[in-house]
Amino acid sequence: MGMTHIVDRRLNGKNKSAVNRERFLRRYRHHIKKAVSEAVHRRSITDVERGESISIPSRDIDEPVFHHGQGGRREMVHPGNHEWVAGDTIEKPEGGGGRGSGQGQASPDGEGMDEFAFQITQEEFLDFLFDDLELPNLARKKLKDTEAFNYVRAGFTNQGIPAKLDVVRSLRGAHARRLGLGGARKRKIRELERQLADLRSAADDADPVFSKADQIQALEEEIARLKANVKRIPFIDDIDLRYRQHVKEPRPATSAVMFCLMDVSGSMTQVHKDIAKRFFILLYLFLKKNYKKIEVVFIRHHTSAKEVDEEEFFYSRETGGTIVSSALRLMHQIIEARYSPAEWNIYAAQASDGDNWNDDSPICSQLLANQLLPLVQYYAYVEITPNDHQMLWYQYEEVQEHFPEAFAMQQIADPGDIYPVFRQLFERKAA
Repeated sequence: MGMTHIVDRRLNGKNKSAVNRERFLRRYRHHIKKAVSEAVHRRSITDVERGESISIPSRDIDEPVFHHGQGGRREMVHPGNHEWVAGDTIEKPEGGGGRGSGQGQASPDGEGMDEFAFQITQEEFLDFLFDDLELPNLARKKLKDTEAFNYVRAGFTNQGIPAKLDVVRSLRGAHARRLGLGGARKRKIRELERQLADLRSAADDADPVFSKADQIQALEEEIARLKANVKRIPFIDDIDLRYRQHVKEPRPATSAVMFCLMDVSGSMTQVHKDIAKRFFILLYLFLKKNYKKIEVVFIRHHTSAKEVDEEEFFYSRETGGTIVSSALRLMHQIIEARYSPAEWNIYAAQASDGDNWNDDSPICSQLLANQLLPLVQYYAYVEITPNDHQMLWYQYEEVQEHFPEAFAMQQIADPGDIYPVFRQLFERKAA
């Protein structure tokens, strides 16, 4: 009898495939995260959020199988020969042989297995892409546009639908009612039964009016009447029924806004701009993935700053000199006009090559320290340059010394640094 393999590959039979898939993703997390990280570098910025095909070496994948053991009495017939006996090894023929004409390359030991490939969805891709990342210092300030509700337990009620019936609470109430209504009668019954027993054991009474037999009959009739009353008490009544009550409670919704500031001056080459675009598209997808109540404001600047939509932010060809403070001033104006810090969690990320008009760099540090950082939860600055730091970097270093929790800065030299720097800036901090 041949070997039997049993592998359950049902398509979501009672969610079984979904559970197995989650277990599989957890088991091969290292391979998947590596493939996702590589996909970020090779994809275009508009194509980063689709799924990904993952390949895992076959040696890392084993599935348990059921097979027949060697027990029992077995009889086998083998073909004989005059040259070989059990245990002999057969050498490979020198040179190619056979009628095949394959073009592939065989493994040197004559054995090999294809890698296991499978597809992860867009949702799973983003889960691995943004694993362990969060917006730092996210705080709930004022509830805004609260639309969602949670249903919370609010005790019990004597009216409701059968699905919400609390059987234990209802039976407990019925038991208490039976004790309250029948307790006095049962005590009276026990007292009368004691009197009846005493009367039966006593001598004949000489009372001409109430004989012993009449007294016994009267007691038996009263006991029977009381027992009948007790039996008429229902085991459970409508007044005993208790239903679980739930009330709608508003679910807190955190309002957050993210400012994206990008330098598009002449010193920013196409390579610099492409790196900045990739960084911001990661940030944009990260925000959309993790926070439903969040707005994104795009500001691009050269000598002057302008608030733009996503399309213009990434693809406009406008350029010029560099005055970084124009973007910071515009950000402050937008905050004052639309995003009160009492109601919004404010975040900002700035990308630049660091090249700035020298007299403007001290102004930038003052604007940050005095006007912006007191209003924001977190501000991240990314300098995109393989060269030495510019004046703006050194000015920002002084700002970081005074605001170590709210201000972070990193340098990106080539596209391979984008994802590590992004994770460094937005890595979940230990509690």
